Amino acid sequence: MDTFLEIREQPDESERQVILDALDVYNARVAVPYSPRAIAVLIKDPRNGHTTGGLWARCYYDWLNIELIFVPEQLRGQKIGKRLVRSAEHWACQRGCVGVWLDTFEFQAPAFYRSLGYETFGQLHNYPRGFGRYFLQKVFYTRT
Repeated sequence: MDTFLEIREQPDESERQVILDALDVYNARVAVPYSPRAIAVLIKDPRNGHTTGGLWARCYYDWLNIELIFVPEQLRGQKIGKRLVRSAEHWACQRGCVGVWLDTFEFQAPAFYRSLGYETFGQLHNYPRGFGRYFLQKVFYTRT
């Protein structure tokens, strides 16, 4: 059978889903099923209840991955970022997660996460050019 390869810019989301579904089937067969759960810790405006920022994460394979975190400028310096991360850590710990991992850019918050006990386990140089991208983790305990 001949194999045909096509490079496509701006591919259709359905094509991504075909690849993801096949990968999920394979991973479930050789490892464990992939069943992510999303969580959010939201910052709410007390005047109107609108979300103004927060933390978004997914829990899978017994790890919580913090994907997004944002604190509005007018709320910075009040330890809200710390409260967001600690709330997510508490949620993960209560559910038996091994730990939390995340990535952040050099111009964002690697020092903030290190101050909360996170350790760098990977770094990508020049992403974007002139900066670094850091991968950090905080291990609660080691499962066997």
